[in-house]
Amino acid sequence: MKRRLFIQKGALSGSFLALGGTKLFALQNTVNAMPKHHFNLKYAPHLGMFKNSAGDDPIAQINFMADQGFTAFEDNEMRNREVSEQNRIAEVMRSRNMQMGVFVAHKIYWTTPNLTSGNQNLRDEFLSDIQASISVAKRVNAKFMTVVPGYIDMTQNINYQTAHVIETLKQASALLEPEGLVMVLEPLNFYNHPGLFLKESGQAYQICKAVDSPSCKILFDIYHQQIQEGNLIPNIDACWDEIAYFQMGDNPGRKEPTTGEINYKNIFRHIHKKGFNGILGMEHGNSISGIAGEQAVIDAYVVCDNFI
Repeated sequence: MKRRLFIQKGALSGSFLALGGTKLFALQNTVNAMPKHHFNLKYAPHLGMFKNSAGDDPIAQINFMADQGFTAFEDNEMRNREVSEQNRIAEVMRSRNMQMGVFVAHKIYWTTPNLTSGNQNLRDEFLSDIQASISVAKRVNAKFMTVVPGYIDMTQNINYQTAHVIETLKQASALLEPEGLVMVLEPLNFYNHPGLFLKESGQAYQICKAVDSPSCKILFDIYHQQIQEGNLIPNIDACWDEIAYFQMGDNPGRKEPTTGEINYKNIFRHIHKKGFNGILGMEHGNSISGIAGEQAVIDAYVVCDNFI
């Protein structure tokens, strides 16, 4: 054995004895557990985004997200998952120090009026869904849940429809406020979701001001608002005090940032500079299939998060 290798092996053995075997292994495990990236904002992937890299098991996928440095996770379908699976997901998020993002709080009416109609039975159904979602939120340690007021009622003036929606949301807020939970209203664009009532950030702002509750805020989806109204940063500023959550997707295509026309690095810089400490949901697809595409998503967020 060469003298240099002998000295190195001896030094390693000495370090092992000095630290104690258990402490050395713990130190090594800590190094291995360090996330690959440190992000300035709380970007939240969803299940399926990294399934080629991590496998089909939701727990393995969430662990993969944490290993990459993501500190939040969102799941639109959480309300519909088995309680046992909700508990498993909640446990891995606790163990990896990840925050739970949004899940959809209720049945969404995509082609027929519900909240806009003023129909009491439909209002009761919505409020029942909100009550059930409170239990889900507690189980998975979620603070936010998505609400989409549904389809426009063409038989009623828009002002009456708005009044119906506001009244329903006031009643929902009365259920959520004592629990410290927040429903976030998501305006959706006319191109992907024609005929829906809530489309613009200013409209959502007006409704939140009328409801006047800490439990009714805006989910500003940058992809939807780029299509619907553009002027992104000024509109973010205009309704800033009512925004509680962001979601992303580039346009066209609704894929990861850097694949379309939106300058996400500038938007992330702006949001960070304003002091946003909430979650930004990665509600988009992958532009490339397979493991290479999943790495491309990670790389895109590394690039766009490099704004400081």
